[in-house]
Amino acid sequence: MWELLAAGGKAMIPIGIAAVVALAIILERFWSLRRKEVLPPNLPGEVRNWAQHRRLDDEHLKALAETSPLGTVFAAALRARHLGREAIKERVEDAGRHVMHDMEKFLNTLGTIALISPLLGLFGTVIGLINMFLAILNSGIGDANQMAGGIGEALVCTAAGLSVAIPAYIFHRHLRAKVVGLGIELEKEVVALIDTIEAEVPVQVAAARRAAK
Repeated sequence: MWELLAAGGKAMIPIGIAAVVALAIILERFWSLRRKEVLPPNLPGEVRNWAQHRRLDDEHLKALAETSPLGTVFAAALRARHLGREAIKERVEDAGRHVMHDMEKFLNTLGTIALISPLLGLFGTVIGLINMFLAILNSGIGDANQMAGGIGEALVCTAAGLSVAIPAYIFHRHLRAKVVGLGIELEKEVVALIDTIEAEVPVQVAAARRAAK
């Protein structure tokens, strides 16, 4: 296997670097985008319990924002709970953009690797063909070994570039779809929380008025 890769020449170095970076990004994103890390299953119920018992001070909201992407968006909604639905939606949209940006981290790099890997392979192919023609100029067409070496270098680089590009493209599309799906579920959870806030605020206002009397 090593001999086959070495046959690709120096053009295999950037292809190998691209392969390592792509693998690191794929593993890191799969770990970071686990559902329980983005959407902790017990968090919505816990936050609603906080709202019911009015434990929504700055300390609780700061801790909530640090738990997960869902917690970050929840905290933004709860900080604006007394400002009305439109203000809450604006805060949630701002927080949601930052959360989505974090979830999409490194995906542009992965997409770039999927795009340039075939070009790197093509570059190695061209280098191999150039070496083959130079060998023909120096030794004539009678030296089959040098011709075979140039052709082998060209084919190995092409195959290596495609071997990196195809998985990178597949995982890039899969991770993009995963981020979009998680974003939709985040939105559903936040809408449910906003509905809960709107139901709780009038009750709290009425209770405050009764206490004032």
